[in-house]
Amino acid sequence: MKTILTGLMLCVATGAVHADWLQFRGPNATAVSTEAKVPADDLKIAWSADLPGRGLSAPIVVGDRVFVTCSSGPGQETLHVFCFNAADGSKRWERAMRTTGRTMTHNKTCVAANTPCSDGERVFALFSSNDLFAFDLDGNLLWLRGLTFDYPNASNSLGMSQSPVVMDGTLVVQSENDSESFVAGLDVATGRNKWKLERPKAANWTSATVWKNAVALQSSKGILAVEPATGKTVWDYSDGASTIPSSVGAGETLYAVSHGITALAPEKGSVTQLWRNEKLNSGTASPLVLGDSIYVVNGAGVLIKASAKNGDEAWKLRMKGPFSGSPVAAGKRIYIVNERGIFQVIDPEAPEGKILKEIELKETVLTTPAISGGALYVRSDGKLWKLQ
Repeated sequence: MKTILTGLMLCVATGAVHADWLQFRGPNATAVSTEAKVPADDLKIAWSADLPGRGLSAPIVVGDRVFVTCSSGPGQETLHVFCFNAADGSKRWERAMRTTGRTMTHNKTCVAANTPCSDGERVFALFSSNDLFAFDLDGNLLWLRGLTFDYPNASNSLGMSQSPVVMDGTLVVQSENDSESFVAGLDVATGRNKWKLERPKAANWTSATVWKNAVALQSSKGILAVEPATGKTVWDYSDGASTIPSSVGAGETLYAVSHGITALAPEKGSVTQLWRNEKLNSGTASPLVLGDSIYVVNGAGVLIKASAKNGDEAWKLRMKGPFSGSPVAAGKRIYIVNERGIFQVIDPEAPEGKILKEIELKETVLTTPAISGGALYVRSDGKLWKLQ
């Protein structure tokens, strides 16, 4: 806690505006930065740091520290958690652990596919093997759980990638698969279950959305919103949803990746459908809402802009794909990296959308960038990059 308070005091003293990026897709899983300082259009590579293994997990940023995970070894049996200095990319600490669960995955993915998260005092790292670790910001192990010991049939032959979220002292962890599928709320201090719910028995790679004091859990059946502290149902949308791209909340509306995009407004335990556009088909990337518009990347690598109020399409922009990671945004810019490592800066306010800049990282990138301190952080198969 002392580290976070010191960082906040420094921001006040210097007049800097800095917002942490604490989970997959950042603040409330919206993929939109909340800080006033945004990356400049003339981005350049500030530094890169080597990683000993692959990972589809995105980096997260807490104060002046960047955290990222990877897996290494012939059977991906070694799990790594790294902490780097955001200023220069120097390594503050590394922790390496052995898996206790299953390490089988599709060749495209790996065991380090789940993005870690933080409550500002701790870092929680979940892996596809269902191994879960909690560290303080200095790398001291607080607790660990081999969830396969508790739930031995919770596995997926293609690998799992659902990223945990933390809210109100509860770490929400999903392990959704076609056998022992569950979601659990864990005490952040001890790792013990506060609650556990059975989930639909189907492979699922979506991650939860933190929205309106609830955690929205997406599956092929639909979206279930629960209280983070108790697991009690807040509302339930049961008209089906995607099992790869995740939904996004903005204001009073949840934009569900369901039958294209379906805009939902929960009210007194029920859910009202505001509009639906079945042509807004997300490929692998999750959508984002920026201003009065929603942006969707389809399977052909085309960015589609539509009205967030009624779903009407505004324009389509062909980008250089293909994409596995999702777009993020800051200020009036959208950022996305394709699988070949081409980082692209998009001006969504141009009449037909416009690619302003491209940076070739020349490595495979299958994940989503993070934004903090006016910089972007991207992880490739072998490196962590800072663009500023």
